[in-house]
Parts: sequence; C-alpha cells; structure tokens
Amino acid sequence: MLDLRPPRNQADPRAIAWWTVQGLVATALLAIPALVAFALLTDRPGWLAALLGALCAGLLALALVGPRAQYRFSRWEVTDQAVYTCSGWLFRSWRIAPMSRIQTVDTARGPLQRLFGLSDVTVTTASSAGAIKIEGLHHALADDLAERLTAITQATPGDAT
Repeated sequence: MLDLRPPRNQADPRAIAWWTVQGLVATALLAIPALVAFALLTDRPGWLAALLGALCAGLLALALVGPRAQYRFSRWEVTDQAVYTCSGWLFRSWRIAPMSRIQTVDTARGPLQRLFGLSDVTVTTASSAGAIKIEGLHHALADDLAERLTAITQATPGDAT
C-alpha cells in the first residue's frame, strides 16, 4: 500500500538561480520587443506607457518571486513502491507513479542547467496524464536517481501498461 504523505525532498537550492535566469530571459524576450515597438510609435499615449510599465514590472516581479515559490512548494520522493511529486504554488498538483507503471527514466541537462550543475529526471508512465518530471536536481543525484529507479523498476513485477 502507498503511504500518502507529502514528499520529503526539494530541488537543489541552485535551482532557484536557474529558474530566476530562465524567468529573466523570458521577461526580456517579452518586454524588449514591446518597449521597442512603443519607442517607435510617434504618438505615445500615457495610458499605453502605464500599461507597458505595469506589464514589465509584473513580469519582472514574477521572474524574481516565482522561482522562490516554486522551490518552496515543489517536492519529490522515490520509495521502493512509487515516485511521488507535488508541485505548484497557486494550483497544487500531486502525482504518484507506482513502480510497476514506469516505462522509461530519462535525465536531461540543458545549457543553463549545466552552468548550474543541475539536471531533470523524467519518469514516463502508462498514464494519460503524461510523464512525471523532477526538476533542478544536482547532476550526480539525478544520475543516481535514474540508476536507482531503473533498478527498482526492473525488479518490480508488472508490465508497465
């Protein structure tokens, strides 16, 4: 029987910086074209300037606050019976994947993640809800976790369908 309790583990603390950089890049990709378009206007109404300023400030605040909230509220855990994840700070999402349902275990390291020494582990199951992703793990922990999940899954009876 599965023990239904909050997962114990958090992402690596360096994930906050990684998520913040991602948020700042996304903010720049949205804000810079809007600011350039505004600068090219011959008639710049005050309401549009205020709206653009509020949009940029909101995006910047989200890029700086969001990663800290994500770190605080995202949890994961692996037991011999299942993989548990809990995420989201406004809308909470709990996922539990029994070992017998796991089909593949993958690790991924993007360029920014490599700069921070981080990786993601993706656990694909037969669920229509999609894969379970554990983000922002130290790269060595991610490799160990993928190896452990593979060993447990191979030793678990079931056909993962």
